[in-house]
Amino acid sequence: MGNLYLIRHGQASFGADDYDVLSPVGVRQSQALGEHLAQLGLRLDRCVAGDLRRQQDTARLALQALHHGGSPVPAIETDAAFNEFDADGVIRTLLPGLMADEPNALDVLRDCANNRSEFQRLFAIMVQRWHRGEHALDGLESWAAFIRRVQGGLDRVLDGAGSGDNIAIFTSGGTIAALLHLITGVTPDQAFALNWQIINTSLTQVKFRGREVALASFNSQAHVQLLRTPSLVTYR
Repeated sequence: MGNLYLIRHGQASFGADDYDVLSPVGVRQSQALGEHLAQLGLRLDRCVAGDLRRQQDTARLALQALHHGGSPVPAIETDAAFNEFDADGVIRTLLPGLMADEPNALDVLRDCANNRSEFQRLFAIMVQRWHRGEHALDGLESWAAFIRRVQGGLDRVLDGAGSGDNIAIFTSGGTIAALLHLITGVTPDQAFALNWQIINTSLTQVKFRGREVALASFNSQAHVQLLRTPSLVTYR
């Protein structure tokens, strides 16, 4: 059987003007991941990443560290199917309908860097309404369309995979939630409950044979836990 390693990107710049940039912590997390994979002696046959900057940079830094550790590394293939869902679009579209129940929501979102826990609570509500289709989406990618996009990316990877290949997929938390939904059959609510637990640069391992897939492990954090640096364990 082959292995897919679903890897969430390193910590991005939450609360900054451009979220899609790795923070210094995100850079170190990505390097630590590659160093750990080199210590394990893992040989990657392929590497696929979404086209978001944080996904590409995580892949690049991890592969650099893996190569420095003595392992050959593949080129990075890009497939936008593994991009995150449009979180900003979800907020813009669903925030007006949230205001009646959460009158302070706009203030929280304007200063999300200093209101992380409250932002997460509100964001989880909006994501739930999005994937349940409880509001008009006004051109926003729906949950069903997102699932079709991710399924297409997974099918392309599997169709191009060799027997026994080890393939890294650098992606995002919401995309991993969608893949968990597709692979295990958990509900969208359950998938996003798991999503909120996925740390930056964690590994989720999926075994495959042809197009048959099975979850082997979820949200492995060993590469940062072994460094005994709590600041490297981040969720956003």
